[in-house]
Amino acid sequence: MAAEAKNAADITNKGKHGVLFTPQEIDQIARFLVANQRRERENLIIPRTFTPVVMKSREEKAVEAVFESCPFKAVLSLFAGFVLGGGIGLFAASVTPSIPTPDKPLPSAREVLRELKVSTISYGKNFAAIGFLFSGVECAIESYRGKTDWKNGTYAGAVTGGVLGLRAGVKAGVAGAFGFAVFSFAIDYYMRH
Repeated sequence: MAAEAKNAADITNKGKHGVLFTPQEIDQIARFLVANQRRERENLIIPRTFTPVVMKSREEKAVEAVFESCPFKAVLSLFAGFVLGGGIGLFAASVTPSIPTPDKPLPSAREVLRELKVSTISYGKNFAAIGFLFSGVECAIESYRGKTDWKNGTYAGAVTGGVLGLRAGVKAGVAGAFGFAVFSFAIDYYMRH
């Protein structure tokens, strides 16, 4: 009873002097309001439209960040380019005619398979290099510019064509840059319209 009377007297005294809380009590209230008192909700639903949108968890955001990173896109394009190039190389080697002549007889099955292997690997490596370089450069340009438009593919095509053409000289590098940029622009324009 004595403690309750003292608390009641303190409250009335605080009210009379204009002080409701002591500095220690204000600190406790501030910590309670500012500090995270409970676990973060992972499936918070925020309605933006007529359909509810479920917020992504940290793990989902981390996985999405990996899949949207430039190195991942470049490596994925490397493997996809190798597979696509290998398929085109296999097709190109299989339709190449081998006409027997008197000094060169019909090739054996082993020679045909060896030629198929060489052509498949050669095309695969070339397409893998083009895919890796183009995808990596385009992603880097898009990240730098912060925009997704036709210019990213055109610039990336110019860089890719220039780098690949430089192996044959400066003129070939300029021609490769121009040709690949025009081709990239045409493909991008067709895909967007």
